[in-house]
Amino acid sequence: MVLRTFELLKRPDRRWWALAALAALAVVLGLNFLPERSAGADKEPGPYDPLTYKGPDDRTRLGGEWIVALDEQSTGRDRGWQDGEFPGEQVAVPHVPEAAEVRGEESIETWQGNVAWYRTTIEVPTTGVYAVRFESVNHEADVWIDGDHETSNTGTYLPFEVRRTLTAGTHTLVVRADWRDPDQMKKEAWHRTWFNFGGINRDVTIRPVGDSELLDPKVATRLAKDGDAVVDVSVKVRNRTGRTRELELEGAMELIDDGRDEELDFEPVRVPAGQTVIARTRVRIDDPELWSTDDPRLWDLRLEIGEEAGYRARVGLREIRQEGRDILVNGEKVFLRGASIHEDVEGKGDALDRADHDWIVNALKSIGANATRAQHQLHPALVEKLDEAGILLYLGVGVVDSPGAWTSKTPELRRQSRQRVLTTVDQLQSHPSVITWNLANEVAGDGHPDGQATWIDAMARKLKKVDPSRPIALDIWGSHPPRRPSLMYRNIDIIGWTNYIGWYEGTYASRAETQRTIREDLADLREATPGKAIVVTEFGAEGNELNENMEPGGLGFQSRLLRTHLESYGSDPGLNGALIWNLRDFAVNPTFAGGSISRQVPDIKLVRGVNQKGLFDHLGRPKPAVDAVRELFDAMAEARGEGSADD
Repeated sequence: MVLRTFELLKRPDRRWWALAALAALAVVLGLNFLPERSAGADKEPGPYDPLTYKGPDDRTRLGGEWIVALDEQSTGRDRGWQDGEFPGEQVAVPHVPEAAEVRGEESIETWQGNVAWYRTTIEVPTTGVYAVRFESVNHEADVWIDGDHETSNTGTYLPFEVRRTLTAGTHTLVVRADWRDPDQMKKEAWHRTWFNFGGINRDVTIRPVGDSELLDPKVATRLAKDGDAVVDVSVKVRNRTGRTRELELEGAMELIDDGRDEELDFEPVRVPAGQTVIARTRVRIDDPELWSTDDPRLWDLRLEIGEEAGYRARVGLREIRQEGRDILVNGEKVFLRGASIHEDVEGKGDALDRADHDWIVNALKSIGANATRAQHQLHPALVEKLDEAGILLYLGVGVVDSPGAWTSKTPELRRQSRQRVLTTVDQLQSHPSVITWNLANEVAGDGHPDGQATWIDAMARKLKKVDPSRPIALDIWGSHPPRRPSLMYRNIDIIGWTNYIGWYEGTYASRAETQRTIREDLADLREATPGKAIVVTEFGAEGNELNENMEPGGLGFQSRLLRTHLESYGSDPGLNGALIWNLRDFAVNPTFAGGSISRQVPDIKLVRGVNQKGLFDHLGRPKPAVDAVRELFDAMAEARGEGSADD
């Protein structure tokens, strides 16, 4: 019956009958494998649906039935846990062990990391090759299927896959996650900018793999002088057979909620045995329905090779370019207003679900944001939410180091960092919300002497070839800015300026003094970076109820300083954005006590191990700064003739 049901999935007139039958069978047997719902179906995602809409067809989420066990002494291998025989508690994946232990004495040990073993059972209907995809495991992952070691992977927020021929029936999937020693991670160019959360921190999916595959589609839009959209679509085509084949690729884009569709005509592609080639096509669309922050129109992209392979994604048609010191979206200058984000939720760590993604988007809207920023690669499901909401994403894809530091000093680490960038671009290029790729966080001056400038310049040139549809950004350390043009900035389009004037610098300065310093430093930065767009990518202050309201660390002080900065930025016609640090308080190294502010204000009261620069606290409750920021962001939008976040 199971095999017959899966055969019926191929028939459109019987697909829903087959889905219903399999759903009932899964309930009875407790299976962890169900077929994906059909693309474009108007249906709420179920527990087996991937968190991300974009991806190859026939994916199923392995989410709800995992067993996890901690292995503090790292003796699991010796005890044979790779075979799946270990006790534990049932959890849902994504999952972070000990996520609630981020404060107090116990957090110090938790920060140092642990080892956790996960197992689940998968049921496959037919014998064949299957791909198990992990969106992220922190930090070192080992994967076994039926006791056989399949792969190892290092690095969080980067996807990886296991591929294996599985016979019809039940199989055991085991994952060992090791996130011990964050100091060593930092030395190996995996610096954590917030708490060292471990485990399977993003979702896991499984899919059957046919004779061919479609992977990593890219979409680039250019607006012609007559208003038409010239859209370039490319996709990797993989031939998994042992012979050279000519593959026929079909594609179309359908405007969501409208029904308008555009056919994509691909030439047949000749793919050698076991190889991958890139198929490309171009379509010219008149009267295009463009994606914008005011009207984020999305198209459903469908790509297929007969019955062998399929891929879907929601894409937007929009043109992003830098022109002089301006950033243009669809030919109009845009001012980025918003706050940066970390994927960090009280009690969950970075194992976010759909509701957490919704909270982030709604919180951004509540402050009147049209943009956000992340120092790390976001979950594609969250990026999809930003696409839908019309919120631009200033995305860090390069190495994240401490301010002024550079850890990728060896050829091996530089190759690792290069691959990290390219993997992220492959994964997220088709998302219309991504406005720029940011190659590093808080570089100092002309770059670290151990090759940082050369690496950044090479990566900027590479990205301009891989994805010419976006400008390239580089975030600088505000207290150590460049003094003149140099190699590191040669192929950079956007300068991200970290500016903590009035907090770490000039804490007790008056409003007028703070604004004068901002103007002077900004003028110096413009002189040192001619022809570059500038976005203020970090500014703000810690805020809590432990300090006097209008004293440093108080909630009133936080609101006043943000207002002082935003009034300066809103009145500067040459600036391209203001992104507050941060949207929400987040957990950090338990030894963190506010940084250098404790030298400026020795009696300040901060919660050790929590960065409290958020507009919302760690529980998601708004601080008074939310209203102040919303008022100023709305005023900025009105002055530029833009709609508010609620329009």
